[in-house]
Amino acid sequence: MSIWVDADACPKVIKEILFRAAERTAVQVTLVANRLLYTPSSPYISAIQVADGFDVADSEIVKRVEVGDLVVTADIPLAAEVIAKRGHALDPRGEMHSADTIQAKLTMRDFMETLRASGIETGGPSALTQRDRQLFAKHLDHYLTSLIKQKNEQE
Repeated sequence: MSIWVDADACPKVIKEILFRAAERTAVQVTLVANRLLYTPSSPYISAIQVADGFDVADSEIVKRVEVGDLVVTADIPLAAEVIAKRGHALDPRGEMHSADTIQAKLTMRDFMETLRASGIETGGPSALTQRDRQLFAKHLDHYLTSLIKQKNEQE
């Protein structure tokens, strides 16, 4: 199992949490972005640079994700595609998406996009808070704990 990161817009503090988790658990973390990104020297951390273009990084993640993999993304359509492939999608703000919740998120995203297209100011996301970071770390830890438990049961 691997962790894929939609890294172009992923906050640095979230990447740092992921880097520490990769070292602690020996789980592969791969950043995917259309620009070169810093990654610490580690056998568990890598980066893939894709060409510039709309959703090129998203397409690369969808192409590579496997059943049970975790994708860290704030992109709702990408999260929906990951869930459709039986992967897990975790927002950098700590929300774990599921098959039960993703359709409502897509509908709200589309509604907000329609409002913006008609000229209505909807504002952007608020700054990442300490609570967001803690919630992200909690869900990541839960995922990694279940992954390690699953590995131990297979041995």
